[in-house]
Amino acid sequence: MEYMSAPEAAKKWGISERRAQKLCEENRIPGVLKLGYMWLIPKDAEKPIDGRLKEWRKTRDEQDFNY
Repeated sequence: MEYMSAPEAAKKWGISERRAQKLCEENRIPGVLKLGYMWLIPKDAEKPIDGRLKEWRKTRDEQDFNY
């Protein structure tokens, strides 16, 4: 299996290096390994869904405005 580093994954997924490291620390990426101080992420791993966003949240256009 081929691996990429956290900085490579961050660039690929459009997130910060620190965020990629936190995803590894939280075991949110399957197959991740830690070698010394470096995180190794499988090259075919997909970016985890951002758990900070709520799926049910209405967009601004969908909100009801009662004035």
